[in-house]
Amino acid sequence: MAHVVSILILIHSVITKKSANGISLKTQILYALVFITRYFNLLKFEFGSLYNFSLKIIFLSTSFYSIFIIKKFTKQITQYVDDFKISYLIIPCAIISLIFNYKFSFFEIIWSFSLWLESVAILPQLFMLQSQGQSDLLTIHYIFALGLYRAFYIPNWIYRYITEERFDIISVSAGLIQTLVYSDFFYVYYNKVIKNSVSLPQ
Repeated sequence: MAHVVSILILIHSVITKKSANGISLKTQILYALVFITRYFNLLKFEFGSLYNFSLKIIFLSTSFYSIFIIKKFTKQITQYVDDFKISYLIIPCAIISLIFNYKFSFFEIIWSFSLWLESVAILPQLFMLQSQGQSDLLTIHYIFALGLYRAFYIPNWIYRYITEERFDIISVSAGLIQTLVYSDFFYVYYNKVIKNSVSLPQ
């Protein structure tokens, strides 16, 4: 749900402002690639539960829609604004997925690729945030909700290990990398957003 909320914040922000200023198109492209590769098994008509299937469709459709509205409401997305080279992320993740997977098969490799890529997909957005020095509050909340979604995986891993004795080393490793990527942003978010809101007069 934290992930769904982050997407809704992003779409609401862009449509409300009629501008995608401060939003990284490249991060949205990376997330679209993450969902395409992770949910590729939909082509095998493996739908699972209705809840699971519905979320897959939501993530895929909203990713494509996010890309559409960002391009629509941004008159000029230049390399000087969103200049992170995503090939530096895609290629290493592809190589790692060929090495670290549970079975050397097409679907297992692209599933592994989606995990590794998701762990670093936010980097273009964080670099854009850093280069601009400041950003719209809704954009900040979007990044926080997206990071919170991944942070919630940590208690989930602990719970599943205790109750099911299940430990998915690839998911945990990718998740820890993503959490570390967000760590600096969480610190900034706490100091600039949470502490300021708490200190405001009632």
